[in-house]
Amino acid sequence: MTHAISDTARLFLSAEKRHLIDGTWVSSNSKDQDTIIDPSTGEPLCTVPSGNAQDIDAAVMAARRAFDEKRWTGKTPAERAQIMWTIADLMLANLEELAELESLDGGKPINATTHGEIPAAAEAFRYYAGWCTKISGQTFTPSIPGLTLQGITQHEPVGVVGLIIPWNGPLVMAAWKLAPALAAGCSCVLKPAELTPLTALRLGELMIEAGMPAGVVNIVTGTGQQVGAHLAAHNDVNKIAFTGSTKVGKGLLNAAQDNLKKLSLELGGKSPVIIFDDANLDEAIPGAADAIFSNAGQVCVAGSRLLVQDTVYDDVLTGIKTVAENLSLGPCLDPNTDMGPLISDTQRNRVHNFVELSKKEGAQVIAGGDMYEGPGFYYQPTILGNITPDMTVYREEVFGPVLTVIPFTDFDDALTKANDSKYGLASSVWTQNHAQAHNMAYAIKAGIVWINCHGIPDVSMPIGGYKESGWGRELGQQGLSLYLEHKSIMMKL
Repeated sequence: MTHAISDTARLFLSAEKRHLIDGTWVSSNSKDQDTIIDPSTGEPLCTVPSGNAQDIDAAVMAARRAFDEKRWTGKTPAERAQIMWTIADLMLANLEELAELESLDGGKPINATTHGEIPAAAEAFRYYAGWCTKISGQTFTPSIPGLTLQGITQHEPVGVVGLIIPWNGPLVMAAWKLAPALAAGCSCVLKPAELTPLTALRLGELMIEAGMPAGVVNIVTGTGQQVGAHLAAHNDVNKIAFTGSTKVGKGLLNAAQDNLKKLSLELGGKSPVIIFDDANLDEAIPGAADAIFSNAGQVCVAGSRLLVQDTVYDDVLTGIKTVAENLSLGPCLDPNTDMGPLISDTQRNRVHNFVELSKKEGAQVIAGGDMYEGPGFYYQPTILGNITPDMTVYREEVFGPVLTVIPFTDFDDALTKANDSKYGLASSVWTQNHAQAHNMAYAIKAGIVWINCHGIPDVSMPIGGYKESGWGRELGQQGLSLYLEHKSIMMKL
């Protein structure tokens, strides 16, 4: 499968890629390069430097100087807000280019990047720009007999933060971390995923254009083993914000030990979609299909476990199967594409191995279940039935377009099955009974519960998980607090 790349995108792809350190695009200390592959075709797009520890040291040092010299916090809150608002304006002014680069880099269909990813990333900067002028403390009167005292609380930026983002939503994930960190007054070192660094680099150009002071935002490309690990362990980094797999997230606990840096971790999920027999199936069926097949299932909140009340199980299964078999798979830049490729051949093989293992364990393939031949990393929308709780595909995050369908009898059975997971990131409940919807929402052990919808983000809604789905919450006011220290002051009058 092929597609036509615009002249604007080709110009960016052909330019030499460098790290952004201290306001300047600099060559890497490493001679190694990472080849960026177009998942739709399997062909190379460009190369970027595969950085090393020296590059991270330079970026962290630049961020520390910028923080200590108050290049960012020395500006008034309103001045900082204006720069962040300008970044958002520039993102929207370059929407078509950013959307194309995001699609080429990650394989996400162009309609999704144009109407979803890029506007959402810009909105994050606008939302947190508003918080710049609203970070305040409190005064209180301590109750200490015989003393007249005044108590004060205030919020201060954590300092230098390392931001490590995943490949499944490169630009919006970068914005969800950069925007609150900047609103809090931090200096940043951004490490894009090695598979999808392009929009982060383009964002760096736009931030310079917007007037971001040198050293406040630094961007270093490279692998997790070289760049990410050194950033996470760096003793002059005060906090790490990470989105990615639970396995890597657990590894960051060791990396943070030396200086006890703060960690926020948005990790894996195995999110249940619960359809009761009184649900509006005309909405629930396409909603459940979109919950798993959007971005080819490469979404942390993907609804990969479909729980259906047994009285409507056959109707729902037939409907989901019809949707899966009629999805248009194709290259990311084709506006008629419903589902694009997986990010890489490695990821496609991983997904296929899950499916093959599930078949050996007794699962029934209801739809899909195989790769597509030819160029690109396409995988069929897949539905698996006859699922039992001991199956690997039921327990582990596949991160691909693979849906397991499981019947339930009543509310208690649905709740038991929904909570039967080491993960607790997201879920959705489909029912027209409001009491049933709220009771289930309160009882599910997950950080996000959607009712009669799934996967709809909002920058004011905190996102994060229970159990092994992570620590902390991104977005909303809670997302800002991740980047703030809380100080108490007591003064004798």
